[in-house]
Amino acid sequence: MRAAMAEAEVGDDVLDRDPTMRALEERVAGYLGAADALWTPSGSMGNLIALMSHLRRGDAFLAPLGAHVLDAELGTAAWLAGGMPRPMEHDGGPGKVTPDAVRRAAGPEGPYFTLRTTLLCLENTHNAAGGTVTRPEEHATVAAAAKAAGLAVHLDGARLWHAAVKLGVPPAALTVGADTAQVCLSKGLGAPVGSVVAGSANFVEEARRLRKMLGGGVRQGGVLAAAGLVALDRVDRLAEDHERATTLAAGLRERGWRLQDPETNIVLVDVADLPGTLRRFEEAGVRASAMSGKVRLMTHADLTDADIGTALARIGPLETAPPGRNGTARPVSRGRSRPAG
Repeated sequence: MRAAMAEAEVGDDVLDRDPTMRALEERVAGYLGAADALWTPSGSMGNLIALMSHLRRGDAFLAPLGAHVLDAELGTAAWLAGGMPRPMEHDGGPGKVTPDAVRRAAGPEGPYFTLRTTLLCLENTHNAAGGTVTRPEEHATVAAAAKAAGLAVHLDGARLWHAAVKLGVPPAALTVGADTAQVCLSKGLGAPVGSVVAGSANFVEEARRLRKMLGGGVRQGGVLAAAGLVALDRVDRLAEDHERATTLAAGLRERGWRLQDPETNIVLVDVADLPGTLRRFEEAGVRASAMSGKVRLMTHADLTDADIGTALARIGPLETAPPGRNGTARPVSRGRSRPAG
């Protein structure tokens, strides 16, 4: 990947487009079944550009509870795009909403002083729900319900590659009915930076202006786009991450930990003491994070099967402290843990 970056053909993407950047955008547009696409420095910027295009001040938008656009983008959907978020319960399964729920939430247009709901944001896979996958037929029926209710549809597909690999379908099968979609080149694919937001030619023309407005234009962007092109060649290997997540989950369950079966590469572990457990994992040499009140463990390209075994050995059984890195056992503290921070 670094060699491809060093050898990339480059141009000024702010002025007259960068050839390598353009090749990446056209390739992603083809994968997603879109007319055109635009590179952005981050998925958050890609999502924000789509929301800024779809929303006017005073509009409301729908999204499943815990969606990235709701909880992990510093409120830019409201702050910069001017939209009022309306979270929706997962009535269709973890990370999913049903067509009936969309129809009810869209509702009829009220008096002039009421918010207008104009957009539905979906997420596949749904990160905070544990990397859960929405199937093509599920996505298509929800998108169709939104369209029938007069809503535009944006798909946050930062991990759409994971969903496509899990289901064995092309990414375009998971974007049907979406007006815009964002996909990430670093989530599991290894690019150091970059996402792509796709839609109609008119949308991309406007999106390029919005990207510049947000400070996302780059000059010799081919250096970054070359990494994205290499990343796209690695999509199929995501199946290895999914298999290792399944192995990790099975090993944790054997050791008494409580968790749901992962669909992709995210393992969420239910714990009674989240700060204390995160501290225990860190001390044992296992990096983890908090997500939805649970411990989140994620498999990725830098891990091997042996690493999964090492992680399980370091974590150890639920009711006993794992050995330290030097093999010395630690006692388990039964007192209240001091909150982190």
